[in-house]
Amino acid sequence: MSETKRKLGFINIAHFTDHYVLLIFPTVVIGMQAELNRSYAELIALSTACFVAFGLFSLPAGWIGDHWNRRNMMAIFFFGCAGSLVAAAMAPNLIMLAIALFVLGVFAAIYHPIGTTVLIANSKNRGRDIATNGVFGNLGVALAPGVTGVVASLLGWRMAFVIPALICAAVGVAFLVMTSQEKERPAERKRTAEAKMTFAMAALFFGVYAIISFSGGIVFNTITISFQKYAVEGFRGAFPLAWIGSIATAVLLFGGIAQLTVGQLVQYFRPHILFAVIGIMQGIGVALTTVTTGYALLFALALSIAAIYGQITVGDLVIARYTADAWRGRIYAVRFFLTFISSGLAVAMIAALYGKGGAGLLLGTTAIFAAVFAFCTVMIALLATRVERTNLSMQPAE
Repeated sequence: MSETKRKLGFINIAHFTDHYVLLIFPTVVIGMQAELNRSYAELIALSTACFVAFGLFSLPAGWIGDHWNRRNMMAIFFFGCAGSLVAAAMAPNLIMLAIALFVLGVFAAIYHPIGTTVLIANSKNRGRDIATNGVFGNLGVALAPGVTGVVASLLGWRMAFVIPALICAAVGVAFLVMTSQEKERPAERKRTAEAKMTFAMAALFFGVYAIISFSGGIVFNTITISFQKYAVEGFRGAFPLAWIGSIATAVLLFGGIAQLTVGQLVQYFRPHILFAVIGIMQGIGVALTTVTTGYALLFALALSIAAIYGQITVGDLVIARYTADAWRGRIYAVRFFLTFISSGLAVAMIAALYGKGGAGLLLGTTAIFAAVFAFCTVMIALLATRVERTNLSMQPAE
C-alpha cells in the first residue's frame, strides 16, 4: 500500500474516531444516573463545554495547521483524544469529569480543519475520497451509541471510555510508524489556488460560503435530529408504528449512498454546478416536508436527506478548488466553526419552535434556511463560473 493510501486510510479512521468519541458521554450518562444519584439533565449538561470547545477550537487548529506540521497535528489529535478519554474514565468527581470532557472537545476540534486539508492534499480522486471519508464519519455517529451502550452495560461506564482510548492511542502509534513526515515545510506550501480570483471576488465568494455553512448546519441538524419525530407524526396511518424506526434508518442509509454517488458524479460535472443543483434539491425537499404526509412525506424526507448528505461532499470540493494549500486549513476551520455553532443553535431552535407550533412551525422555519442555502449555492455557482472563465481567458494561446 502506498504512502498516500495509508494516509487517507488514517484520515478516514480519524473521522470515524472524532464523531465516535464525542458521543460516548451522551450514551453512558444514562447508566451514570443511578451510580452517581444525579438527574439526567444535571449530568448531560456536563457535555456542554465539550461541544462548545469542539466548535471554538477548530479556528486555532486550522491556523496552527497552516503554520506548522499537519502530520504532527493529527498525531496530537489521536493521543489527545486518548488521554482525555482516560481522564474522563478516572474522574473522581463531576468537576474533573467536566474538565476532561472540555479537553476532549479541544483535541477533537483538530480533526475537521486539519484532516480535511490533509485529505485534499493527498487525494487523487477528491470526489470519491471525500465521500468515503464522510461515510466513515457517519459510521462513527451511527455506531457510537450502540457499541458504547453494550460496553457500559457489560463492563461499566468507565470502561466505555477506556477501551476507545486504548484503541485511539494504538491508532496514533500506527499513524506515526506507517506515515512519513511531510516533505514540504509550511513556508513551501502552494500560496495560489487552483483557480485564481481577485481579493474582492474572494471576499464575496467566501462571504456567501459563510452563509452556506451556517444555514446548512441549521438544516442538517433540524432535519436529522428531529427525523424520528417527523416520521412518527407524518407516517402515522400510512405505515405500522413498528415499521417507522426501520423506515427512518433506511432513509438515513439512503443519505450515505447519496454521498458516495455525489462523489462519483463530480468526475463528470463541475463541482460548483453540482453544488447548486443539490442545494436546490435540498430546498425543494425541505419545502415539501411542510405540506406532505404519508408516502409523499417519505419521498420529501428521502430527497432532503440525500441532498443534505450529498452537499457536504461537493461543498468541500468547491472550497478545495478556490483555496491555496498554504491557507486552506484556516478556510476549512471557519467553515466548520460556523457549521458547529449553528448546530448548537439548531437544538435550541428545535426546542423553542416545536414547543410553540409543533412540527409545522419547525419545518417551515427550516425550509426558510434551506431556501437561503439554495440561493447561496446558486450564487456560488455563478461566481465560480465567472472565475473559471476569467482564468481560462488568461491562459496563453497554444
